[in-house]
Amino acid sequence: MSTADAKTVEARCVRLVSKAENAAALAPVVERLTLERGPSDVLIEVKAAAVNPSDIKAATGLMPYAVFPRTPGRDYAGVVIDGPAGTVGREVFGSSGDLGIRRDGTHASHLVVEADAVVEKPKTVSWEAAAGIGVPFVTAMEGFRRAGVPKSGETVLVFGVNGKVGQAAVQIATWQGARVIGVVRRTEAYEGHSSVPVEVIDASAIDVATRVRELTGGKGADIVFNTVGDPYFQAAHKSLALRGRQILIAAIDRIVQFNILEFYRGQHTYVGIDTLGLSSAATGAVLRDLGPGFASGHLKPFPIRANAIYPLERAREAYVAVAGSSRDRVILKP
Repeated sequence: MSTADAKTVEARCVRLVSKAENAAALAPVVERLTLERGPSDVLIEVKAAAVNPSDIKAATGLMPYAVFPRTPGRDYAGVVIDGPAGTVGREVFGSSGDLGIRRDGTHASHLVVEADAVVEKPKTVSWEAAAGIGVPFVTAMEGFRRAGVPKSGETVLVFGVNGKVGQAAVQIATWQGARVIGVVRRTEAYEGHSSVPVEVIDASAIDVATRVRELTGGKGADIVFNTVGDPYFQAAHKSLALRGRQILIAAIDRIVQFNILEFYRGQHTYVGIDTLGLSSAATGAVLRDLGPGFASGHLKPFPIRANAIYPLERAREAYVAVAGSSRDRVILKP
């Protein structure tokens, strides 16, 4: 078959027919659809796909640009079964800002995606674990790419440190040699992997900014990764060092009080990250930056529990688990 030929496949796809009022009202069905690749696309046999909170938000109408009907899913791992010369047989993984939101996504037996969007799967990583890397690690890495990748000797403060993006941020920062301080909302230790120990502040028991100043000899944090948003906005602001950068990826209430004088006197930078704005190819570029970290073992995929893996036919249960703030990385397996 020449690279210009397009191969088709009949795929089993989870379909959301229309917007649901809430997660409990989700009614996904599994349908058979014919997928066809273009000349610069690859056709992937999906081995595993992750379920992200953004999948649920898009399904319940919180993203007005989400299309219906569609196949949801942003993250995937699988084998290329057809594509341009040299691509067939590659074991790959990837993620996207538009897959599963503006176009058909990964919760299916097969996927069509641009050839430059896929990333080589590390040999030591299982299909399920590779599928779970995507959105959290892309969000964390894109935040650091925009704010400045942490350097050895810098301090990174992570609010929501035990969330998946928080854990990915810790892994990347400690891989780069930075010191990390984590913030939790109740007494608990850091649960994820890191290359150096992580100090944890319980925000329910102590003033975060005061403690950060104590731990840094009065300097403050060079980078604050705020994965929660407005509840921690003031604490994050008060924790910043001179020329510190705050990364924001989420909001509960959209409006916050903002001290402009402290902002410019502190020479601060605020960076907003929305990975839904990244194309599949742009997302692939971010994941490729992380490749050496996974190869060296400084970065580790999230552990996948057996009871958090669902077949396509049980997609609704998987979606409800994620909507219920499951701390597990939830995976669909065709």
